[in-house]
Amino acid sequence: MQPIHWQKSTYSGDGSNCVEIAVASNATHVRDSKMTGSPHLAFQSFAWASFISHTASSSPSRQTTEGQPSLHT
Repeated sequence: MQPIHWQKSTYSGDGSNCVEIAVASNATHVRDSKMTGSPHLAFQSFAWASFISHTASSSPSRQTTEGQPSLHT
């Protein structure tokens, strides 16, 4: 099994309360950056792509001018 390379979103800045992902040939893995030794989730590539596509097309910007999450849903 190939080791996977974890990455944090650039939106997370220097904070440690983040979700990290690792893209492999057949799945996208997701974990909590504070608990890197804990189990993680794995999504089939098509399911992850569908989630990202839907999220990007249906969500307003989650950042306010103060940098705090907005309350828009």
